[in-house]
Amino acid sequence: MTSTFRTLTVPLDGNDFPGGLPAFLVRDDVLCWTRREAGLAGFGEIARFTATGPERFLEADIWWRHLVLEADVADSVELPGTGPVAFGSFAFSKTSAHESRLIVPEIVVGVRDGQVWLTQLTFDDGPLTEDTAVAALDRWLRSAAVPAAEPSESTTAAGDPAGDRTLAAVPAKGGGAVVRPLPLAAGATLHTGSLSEEAWMAAVEAGVAEIRTGALEKLVLARDVVATIPSGVHAATVLRELAARYRECWTYGVDGLVGATPEMLIQVEGRTAQARVLAGTLDRRDAHGEDGLPMDYATRVLAGSEKQRHEHEIAIQSLTTQLAPFSEAMNAHDEPFILELPNVWHLASDVKAELAEIEGHVPTCLALINALHPTAAVCGTPTQVAGALIRKLEHLDRGPYAGPVGWLDAAGNGEWGIALRGAVIESPDTVRLYAGCGIVDGSQPEAELAETWAKFRPMLESLGIAN
Repeated sequence: MTSTFRTLTVPLDGNDFPGGLPAFLVRDDVLCWTRREAGLAGFGEIARFTATGPERFLEADIWWRHLVLEADVADSVELPGTGPVAFGSFAFSKTSAHESRLIVPEIVVGVRDGQVWLTQLTFDDGPLTEDTAVAALDRWLRSAAVPAAEPSESTTAAGDPAGDRTLAAVPAKGGGAVVRPLPLAAGATLHTGSLSEEAWMAAVEAGVAEIRTGALEKLVLARDVVATIPSGVHAATVLRELAARYRECWTYGVDGLVGATPEMLIQVEGRTAQARVLAGTLDRRDAHGEDGLPMDYATRVLAGSEKQRHEHEIAIQSLTTQLAPFSEAMNAHDEPFILELPNVWHLASDVKAELAEIEGHVPTCLALINALHPTAAVCGTPTQVAGALIRKLEHLDRGPYAGPVGWLDAAGNGEWGIALRGAVIESPDTVRLYAGCGIVDGSQPEAELAETWAKFRPMLESLGIAN
């Protein structure tokens, strides 16, 4: 490194990239954050910070603020996500051996509100111009190991009758998606993770028993399965499939962690912070054979369930209580809405807050995350009791699963989701998938196990594994 961190941001012609941000997901080592064809993609790495333990968020915050404090920034676009940017993934638990990380890429491509831009980041003393930035992007794209998918001209409405293909949606020009067959992964197998299904259901029973003692109100229990794919795992293909199928989710890729989360822990733009809280889940396959419209069924079963609404209220109260000290005004939905995803329905609520100045400064993304994580949506409540019980019952180091994942810039803007509906690519042909469920009084082990399989489905689909 030289003494100066420099960045240059220039506009690109959006007409050259009709697929939006997913058109750039062509390398397995791409850093990714995208929703509805917008977002950020990063290539290369010029700096990295890692940490473990309870102070990991604050240590990363200090490192990033020191890095950008004296940066030489040229930015002709000036939107959230321009200038200096880092992608990050943090371990769920303060006791985890998994390293939390911030990664500063060499190149960032951004898409937002129809605008496309390119940022080059460097510690070198050489020229930094629009030509050098475009040349660097071309170099990364030309060396892509995984070619970009071409949209199909037709839409397939049913599975291939040959039985060896499943459906995959790919971006279409002008937004939206078309559906085309994706070959199933040849010879792919699923293996038991840290606990067998029977052992995990016993853990759910033990959790419910603890809740009935009054020790806690809610507990979130996760489980893992391992997929082996002899033909190899291509992160870029997985990310493109997730981005196309799950457009209402935030598709993320950071250092082997991939997924599409429906839950926003915190989004900061200027002094405005927003979050999306989910708790309460219904498998869409459960609606098959039911009378009436599917959404009517979802509303009746989810919004009409005392158990589901209680679980959701706990999650909302957890987030708003933790966010309140940093806010001068806050709005949350009086009633949750039904979030419709391809695999499940969720009870969802959006929260919006105007951040207050604390000691003369608006809190940073990572300072907010330090206060908010873990919420009741992914841990339980009370947090300390639930966390200890998770460690006792799961027999699993969650690693980055259910931890914060996203990006931040030098201006304090950022988007950090909760790493759900995801997996860790552990080797060229092995992926560990994670899913969890909120456990409250009245939870049934068999139903919770079925819910985990519904939550595994996005990753299984993207890997070409039928479920």
